[in-house]
Amino acid sequence: MKQAPGFTLPMARKDMEWSLEEANKKVTMISFWTSWCPDSQRDLQAKQMLYQSMETDQIDMYMIHVTGRDPKVDVNVFLEKNGYTFPVLKDNGTKVYDLYQCMGVPTTVLLNEKKEVAFIYHDKATIMEIMKGVASILEA
Repeated sequence: MKQAPGFTLPMARKDMEWSLEEANKKVTMISFWTSWCPDSQRDLQAKQMLYQSMETDQIDMYMIHVTGRDPKVDVNVFLEKNGYTFPVLKDNGTKVYDLYQCMGVPTTVLLNEKKEVAFIYHDKATIMEIMKGVASILEA
């Protein structure tokens, strides 16, 4: 497995930044999304349900808004309107999106505790497929 590219991005709704270096859980899930994409909308709803039901301290979850592909949206208003409570980072244009060689949105990347890329899921992946990947990392 290859090491995940490091990054530091500003958080939405908070006046602070988050860096991949801070990830210290067994699984780190990062998902790239835009507000206009129907597949992203479906994915965000599934991730919100997952986030609300997570009763583990073994998973970190960060949703990365790809600002370079969605420049007209006020991300804080969008999150509030949809009731999303998961942590959201704002990409610097498409910098981190490109670092992870994303082909579209949504893209979900699962990292293991060594911050290696364990799985990458593209726009048609279901939350069940993603959770199978999470489970396999947790069991490793």
